[in-house]
Amino acid sequence: MTISFDIIQTIAVAVMVLYLGNFIRNKIHFLERFCIPAPVIGGIIFSIIVLIGYMTNYYHFEFDTALQSVFMTAFFTTIGFSASLKVLKEGGIKVFIFLAVVIVLVILQDILGISLAKLFGLNPLIGLSTGSVPMVGGHGTAGAFAPVFEDLGASGAVTVAMASATFGLIAGSMIGGPLGKRLVEKNDLRSTDTERIVIVDSSQEDSSDSKFAQAAYQIIIAMGIGTVISKILVLVTGQTFPEYLGAMFAAAIIRNATESSSKFDIHIDKIETIGNFCLSMFLAMALMTLKLWELADLALPLLVMLGAQTILMAIFAYYVTFSAMGKDYDAAVIACGNCGFGMGATPNAMANMQAMTSKFGYSKKAFFIVPLVGSLFIDFVNTTIITIFMNMFS
Repeated sequence: MTISFDIIQTIAVAVMVLYLGNFIRNKIHFLERFCIPAPVIGGIIFSIIVLIGYMTNYYHFEFDTALQSVFMTAFFTTIGFSASLKVLKEGGIKVFIFLAVVIVLVILQDILGISLAKLFGLNPLIGLSTGSVPMVGGHGTAGAFAPVFEDLGASGAVTVAMASATFGLIAGSMIGGPLGKRLVEKNDLRSTDTERIVIVDSSQEDSSDSKFAQAAYQIIIAMGIGTVISKILVLVTGQTFPEYLGAMFAAAIIRNATESSSKFDIHIDKIETIGNFCLSMFLAMALMTLKLWELADLALPLLVMLGAQTILMAIFAYYVTFSAMGKDYDAAVIACGNCGFGMGATPNAMANMQAMTSKFGYSKKAFFIVPLVGSLFIDFVNTTIITIFMNMFS
């Protein structure tokens, strides 16, 4: 029996999946503790229902996911608007150092994933689907790139990438705290901060302003300009690019071009709210259509590759991140946070650091540097590096 949903019905199902995820997340402390997003929870539950239908050959769902790519592009456009060079410059040299550290991590994650895929005789793009795509990139980047990998011949890339992203959220949260604790106790480190501070982007406006319509218009304009940029990139380079890349660049150009002008305002707080909505819808639609049965033949290789990524993250944070950031208490907290968004997302990094600093003392530098790099700039770098590897091995 085939049950078909049109485009409106598909969106409605996605919203119900979100509600289901939120309900379960609020009821199960484990899921909230590890910052597992509601779309991931609801989407995976629905994909299990789809799996049961596949295995019993009793029912099959067909969705019209035409708007999924629109939500995806809109979300990454909002990421582009957050890439303020002015804010990056104000962060100081430590921000640039940490950004450089994470760039190295991204490259190592991709090299490790591709190498292990070749060892198991798999398509290198499957390996890339366990690298920085789901690790540093999270579910958003996984859902954006994996379909491109499948179009290039990597069957099962979407399921692998989404499964890897979910694993990363949990693993990154689990290794961050013990690693930070070990660094503090081994090196006898102490916090030098006596009070907490809240870092606020000076470009952000009061969230009470009703500027959502203008923010939506700005996103749409950037998306439109982005289609032209993407076409130019393809024509000039002859390479394959994710469809949202041009929109990210367009949004970043608009943000930085208007930042010093008082004639045109970028409503960044409203843009972020719209971005969160688009990400939730995109993830719900992507995850509820997962083909979990495609993991059967990849079970052992996937476990090995994800285990290797976890070991890489722990070693990298312990030795490289801690050393590069100064080997002090702030560096230990940053290393703890690096595990969070290096395998999951920035909220995981914040949760890691909050748990650590509640016991050992606050770190103003860590709570400024980690979210600044993790939320504003790493997506640009990660997307560029993934695109390079994708074109090398496709």
